[in-house]
Amino acid sequence: MRLWDIHPKHLCRKHLLAEHRELHGLWNILTKHKGKGGYSKHPETLRWVGKQKALYLRHEALVEEFSQRGYQHHTPLEKKLATGSGSQNGFINTISEQKVILKNKPCECLLHV
Repeated sequence: MRLWDIHPKHLCRKHLLAEHRELHGLWNILTKHKGKGGYSKHPETLRWVGKQKALYLRHEALVEEFSQRGYQHHTPLEKKLATGSGSQNGFINTISEQKVILKNKPCECLLHV
């Protein structure tokens, strides 16, 4: 499970769609399952606890990038569940480290940095 902290415009199609899918899974853990089961203790999950508003805003940024690329989006999040902090300042990898990770992947991420 991974959510990136770089702007979605820098993600290739594969990573953009994968992050969107994983964000929905994380959203369900935090809002429906209240941090119980499965990935509830995963470091990526733990860094979003109490930051559902920030997670909601990340989702909206992904959706905006979908629109920019001409993709359709049919899975909105329930805004009333977007509580807590509206910013994410806890990182598993710094943004610089995330860029290195992406640059080392065989994809088109970060081509326009």
